Amino acid sequence: MKQKVRIYFSTDDGVETVSYALKHLVRRSVLATLDAEGFRADCQVSVTFTDNAGIRELNRQYRNIDKETDVLSFPLTEFERGEEPPMDAPEVSLGDIVLSLERAVAQAEEYGHSSEREVAFLTVHSMLHLLGYDHVNSEEEELEMRSRQREILGRMGLTLA
Repeated sequence: MKQKVRIYFSTDDGVETVSYALKHLVRRSVLATLDAEGFRADCQVSVTFTDNAGIRELNRQYRNIDKETDVLSFPLTEFERGEEPPMDAPEVSLGDIVLSLERAVAQAEEYGHSSEREVAFLTVHSMLHLLGYDHVNSEEEELEMRSRQREILGRMGLTLA
């Protein structure tokens, strides 16, 4: 039986209409991350596209950091990396991804690659957080997460700048 992955997209007020192509890229990034991590359970993820003001407010509200960032991850299911719910479990709500398109475009220009590649990177990065990775606990975990990101983007035909 094929895995069901539901992705619920929303766009904050004031953000340009998000193209089908961009949503498709985010979907590819989510699926590539799940596949690379061997996560086979039915699941759902929420993705919200916002701007710098929107993500700054969320960062202040939930992390007490009063500045914009590129992406925020809000896991709804806590489990260890590599751990997966039983296959007979109902659909797993992995969590929410909030992505600042404004910041993604600026970072793409800064790093010299396309905004699509930056959005894919940020989605993979956030998905790894939803699957239990965290790069702030130790240098070892940060290196492991970077390695996973490179591998997944490589599988998608996207390379890090």
